[in-house]
Amino acid sequence: MNRRSAARLVLAGLALSLALGLPLGGLPAVAQDSTLRIGYQRSSALISLLREDATLETALKPLGVTVSWHEFTSGLPIMEALNVGRIDVSADVADTVPVFAQAANARITYFAQEAASPEAQAILVPGDSPLKSVADLKGRKVAVTKGAGSHYLLLAALKAEGLPFKSITPAYLTPADGRSALAGGSVDAWVAWDPFLSAAQIQAGARILKDGTGLSAYKRYYLASDAYAEKRADVLTLLVARLREAGAWVKANPDAAAARLAALWKIEPDIVKQANARRSYRVEPVSRKGLGEQQTIADAFRAEGLLPRAVDAAALPVWDPPTR
Repeated sequence: MNRRSAARLVLAGLALSLALGLPLGGLPAVAQDSTLRIGYQRSSALISLLREDATLETALKPLGVTVSWHEFTSGLPIMEALNVGRIDVSADVADTVPVFAQAANARITYFAQEAASPEAQAILVPGDSPLKSVADLKGRKVAVTKGAGSHYLLLAALKAEGLPFKSITPAYLTPADGRSALAGGSVDAWVAWDPFLSAAQIQAGARILKDGTGLSAYKRYYLASDAYAEKRADVLTLLVARLREAGAWVKANPDAAAARLAALWKIEPDIVKQANARRSYRVEPVSRKGLGEQQTIADAFRAEGLLPRAVDAAALPVWDPPTR
């Protein structure tokens, strides 16, 4: 594949969000310094809390900055919107997402990360499935969201069993469609992340075949457009501070956090509580030395012919908070 093909991969994710009627098309393509435009997805717990209680708006008011919020189905559409200037920053996205965006020459910068949460994504099968191990997936049809962290988990799990990706038949589906496909029997397994993972376990009795432990650290990254990271260190500094506070609050107050997020996501609190227990929610700086697994991810996708070109993960810009 060439660069144009790589760009089409990301654009395909964008087209999906547009087809679902998500609020991207009405966004101005030129950033306004007075408005911080944030792209997020349903699993963006900390950003969801900041949106719900207006904590971020309050912090940014002295800077004369307001906030607009824009929901997407998954990480790749967020990256494309970021790259073309329709949003300024992204909420947390899975570790694979920046790799695919980088392969498409996206102009993005890491500005924070959530520490590893390997149990927050897993390969699921129906409760009564005869499949007992990852090795049993050979020759089976597996639902996965293209370019998501769960996509890499599937690659890594198969590799650990000596199986190439082509040993299974992938069905590239959104989380909602993946769950429906698993329940309807049109796929044999589904690779999901929380809260979708916990919802399928608790509501549908799905069984974990293998989670990310020992296979994928599953860090989640916050990114900004290169242009925004260069000119609005003041805004990013405040955003990171609020995210850290929100993450600490969730871990210290599991019941209250589950209740708030359950109301926002319209799912049962016990689902959210289980999902939150698996996530670290520890927001920390991104270090270039810590991007080793990003390179492993890039190399794995490239080796299977799923990444259009080789990527140097350490070449993506990393934002340094200003020193006082």
